[in-house]
Amino acid sequence: MKRNVGIFVFDDVEVLDFAGPFEVFSRVRLEPGVASRRSDASATFNVFTVAARPGSVTATGNLVIQPAHTFADAPRIDLLIVPGGFGTRPLLEDPAAIEWIRRAAASAEQTMSVCTGSLLLAKAGLLAGRRATTHWGALELLGTIDASIRVEHSVRAVHDVIHSSAGVSAGIDMALDVVEQLHGREVADETARYIEYRR
Repeated sequence: MKRNVGIFVFDDVEVLDFAGPFEVFSRVRLEPGVASRRSDASATFNVFTVAARPGSVTATGNLVIQPAHTFADAPRIDLLIVPGGFGTRPLLEDPAAIEWIRRAAASAEQTMSVCTGSLLLAKAGLLAGRRATTHWGALELLGTIDASIRVEHSVRAVHDVIHSSAGVSAGIDMALDVVEQLHGREVADETARYIEYRR
């Protein structure tokens, strides 16, 4: 059975925060090599984006993307990914977004944040009493949202029930760690090799 990977996107989301994990999970195959990736038939994950409402989203650098789903029509999410970017700051004051994250995480098998996406998980109460990390520029802010969070400095990824990663490219490391957890090191390493990423 394919797992559904739902990635929350919003205005001013950091491009690589969502695109890096999207690339990793969408390229995972249990059969190595290039040929197995010419079709999605053998894909292990069904990866899609989710936004609050219909319409396009403008990421950093003015990249315009069209989310596949909205909060209202998103399918079941097995793996939830909350990326970061400057757009997380206004979302900290958006009760509907925080509640959707809380509900999606409650029914997901695993929840992950990239960069300042951890701020939103903290606001939703999902990191209380746990270890977590974020972009180096927001480490202090993460601790002020919830003082019970044990903020980890100088690490690429943390797994304490919830997965969190440092900024931008660190989301790729975290995604590969999750692939390894679910499908073993050989599959994760082969996925990294396919995307030419050095773990």
